[in-house]
Amino acid sequence: MKNKQKILVIIPAYNEEGSVGKVVEEVKQYLPGADTLVVNDGSTDLTSEKAGASGAIVLDLPFNLGIGGAMQAGYKFAFAKGYEIAIQVDGDGQHDPKEIAKLLKALEEKEVDMVIGSRFIGDSEFKSSVVRRVGISIFSRVISLIVGQKITDPTSGFRAANRKAIQLFAFDYPQDYPEPEVLVLLHQCGLKVTEVQIGMSKRYAGESSITKLRSIYYMVKVLLAIFVDCFKKHSF
Repeated sequence: MKNKQKILVIIPAYNEEGSVGKVVEEVKQYLPGADTLVVNDGSTDLTSEKAGASGAIVLDLPFNLGIGGAMQAGYKFAFAKGYEIAIQVDGDGQHDPKEIAKLLKALEEKEVDMVIGSRFIGDSEFKSSVVRRVGISIFSRVISLIVGQKITDPTSGFRAANRKAIQLFAFDYPQDYPEPEVLVLLHQCGLKVTEVQIGMSKRYAGESSITKLRSIYYMVKVLLAIFVDCFKKHSF
């Protein structure tokens, strides 16, 4: 990685008081030269206090915007403050900060605008429900067809973006289902994407809000959103 690049780690968090502090501490341990921003997405618990006590910059949103709004707020911050690289890390502890180095290496060596940490490259040990695995497989096939390259993990929230992508996301970012939709956006704007293999840990605390029924509903809604995205025009 080039010397003295200004890096921001963005951690969107909603009611993650049980994990966000540890995530911030681990990010600082493995990427001490970067700044860490926790976007507190209208939490009703002590997420903001825990994040601040761990040494993060905290951006408190007045109410819950969802992952799309929280991440765009983080990208707006990164763009306004002149960061050259922004890394998305979930606040629940499932992303291993040790693997940020893989994202940064690929971002530089492969000369792309975004790197996705994929759970499905190589001999993955990632376990999930059958419904979620089927959904991700369908998203992978559809998005790969649209963007003209193989995307194995379109729902991964472990990502690194360069300055060009930061600028795009600060002004144009999907709100409803950002992880898969953003891949269509990047393709439409002529930006390049690649994937690297990463592992996935269990949540430090709490449970996922996506149940089996929600997974099916989510799958249908995402496919509809992706279809609509294909007809949108962007000025970037």
